[in-house]
Amino acid sequence: MFHVVLVAPQIAGNTGAIIRLCANAGAQLHLIEPLGFHFEAAALRRAGLDYHDLVDTTVWPTIAACQGALGNLQRWFAASGRGATRYDTVDFAVGDVLVFGCESDGLSAEVLAAFAPTHRIAIPMWPENRSINLANAVSIVMFEAWRQLGFPGSTNP
Repeated sequence: MFHVVLVAPQIAGNTGAIIRLCANAGAQLHLIEPLGFHFEAAALRRAGLDYHDLVDTTVWPTIAACQGALGNLQRWFAASGRGATRYDTVDFAVGDVLVFGCESDGLSAEVLAAFAPTHRIAIPMWPENRSINLANAVSIVMFEAWRQLGFPGSTNP
């Protein structure tokens, strides 16, 4: 359905929750090194429950390697508090790639610069606040994208 890319995720529990999310929404997960945890971490297993085998997860050394493998850079969207486009105004399509940064810093200016302003998406929030939890941000954007398609493959179409 979709590809979720996490650039240098730092917290095993967030990544585990995203594994579970991807399993329930039919998305593939791509992790860009460096990871802030060991892939076998107990917190990752605990948060992901028994969904790890249900998700196609690939670890990439760089975002460039991931981009080279997935291609079609026109359908890549970078989520950032510095995004120029509200996430719910994008017309998502099957196969879209949703890119999220690490918990502490988000996506670097260098990574964001590779995306057209219309492909730098943001989630609205109160101006005094810095960020939304990574797993929650992925959930918000991925479910909006899936909703736009009518939730194909779900148990409650």
